[in-house]
Amino acid sequence: MDQIKIGKFIAERRKRMGLTQAELAEALGLTDRAVSKWETGRSLPDPAIMLALCEILKINVTDLLCGEAVTVENYNEQMEKRLLEMVEEKRRSDRQLLTLEVVIGVLSCLVLMIPVFLGAFLPIASDLVRILIVFSGVIPAFVGIFFAVRIEQIAGYYECAECGHRYVPTYKAVNLSMHFGRTRKMVCPKCGKRSWQKKVLDKQ
Repeated sequence: MDQIKIGKFIAERRKRMGLTQAELAEALGLTDRAVSKWETGRSLPDPAIMLALCEILKINVTDLLCGEAVTVENYNEQMEKRLLEMVEEKRRSDRQLLTLEVVIGVLSCLVLMIPVFLGAFLPIASDLVRILIVFSGVIPAFVGIFFAVRIEQIAGYYECAECGHRYVPTYKAVNLSMHFGRTRKMVCPKCGKRSWQKKVLDKQ
């Protein structure tokens, strides 16, 4: 979505309704700084307040997301365009999340390995101190691994090798499954068969 275009449209409609940024913000229970960010294209309104914003500006959500008043003639075209943009944005977001997963995974391994290495090879007189050094890396590493698996679960989809169904599995299913990289052996919720399922970014 074109945030600059949407921002300019919000500003135009606000002025047409005779409202200041502060008045619009107050009506929505926000600060005028939030409205300013929308109008300069630095952020988009939260989905939770879009309906209220549209009601105040006398527009609909389609108009808001398109950054212009959509006529009956170009409604389908604009909706299709918005849907394609949303699909592309999700794909981009999922790709970034999966990159973040790799970074978290690598950092978690380092956080685990460094204290283990230090505990194993440093000349430490006390066994208790050695154990504490080793365990100082275990907890943060497991926290990192938890978040990495969580990211893998929600980013993109898994494709069943048997029926081709693409879906988002539960965290438990992802966490407890055998895996090789991002390919996991899980039960498909559609066909009920267990297969090695690959991670894909698109729903279809």
